[in-house]
Amino acid sequence: MHEAGVSSCDVTATMKYIVRGEKATFYAGDRERSYWPGEEHRVTIHDARPHFGEFALERNGFVVVEEPSPTADYDNPAAMDTYCRATEALVQRLTGAAKVISFGAILRTSASGTHGHNQPAFGAHVDYGAKTVADFTRLILGEEEAARWLSRRHTLINVWRPIAPVESTPLALCDARTVRREDLFDSEIVGGLGGLDFSLWGFNLAYRPDHRWYWVPAMQPDEAMVFKLFDSNADAVQFTAHSAFADPTAPPDAAPRQSVELRTIAFLD
Repeated sequence: MHEAGVSSCDVTATMKYIVRGEKATFYAGDRERSYWPGEEHRVTIHDARPHFGEFALERNGFVVVEEPSPTADYDNPAAMDTYCRATEALVQRLTGAAKVISFGAILRTSASGTHGHNQPAFGAHVDYGAKTVADFTRLILGEEEAARWLSRRHTLINVWRPIAPVESTPLALCDARTVRREDLFDSEIVGGLGGLDFSLWGFNLAYRPDHRWYWVPAMQPDEAMVFKLFDSNADAVQFTAHSAFADPTAPPDAAPRQSVELRTIAFLD
């Protein structure tokens, strides 16, 4: 693992944004069918390592934590269940939530031949908004219990970690303080998370020059990005846009990116 603060590795890279005012329809399993009218902008993506101690969920919308995974075998259902419980516990510690549930675990890789569901997502986006958070809460807890928990303040938090050291196609996070609500435009994800029979609703990000992006160079499996996507408190910092990007410093023989992500819903006191 790289020692935080030793050096800085800011990069200039191409970021794909949505055309301002456009609604996108994204078919996770058949990306050729998608309508995602994008435009590319060159942005500076800042090295997060020198700033780890400065970030906070309620200020920047994200933190980076050193939190070893309880498993390396993410294809094993029992091991993945253990991973989900450990990730829920991590989010509970970070937020002080009374209850945390999880859904939507996805393994991603940039290796050639990967199915659309499991490819890295290029394009600045926020998954998901209030409707999808409520839909999954009801799906997991049932109508009656969900109604009780949804009456509290609740947040959607994604936990993203490498399965192997990241040599290519890293993830970038946009400081949520620099994202304005008017920069976000509706996104419908059809057949997301393994072929659900209902659409998922989130947002895509339109370009604004004051967006501040971060990445973690050479990110390791014992590091995790924890970032907030939705908060039922409309005054709170939220909407941490994110996207995969092509690292201009990656060597031609860099290994494909392998990562795991899990969405959690934290219900606060």
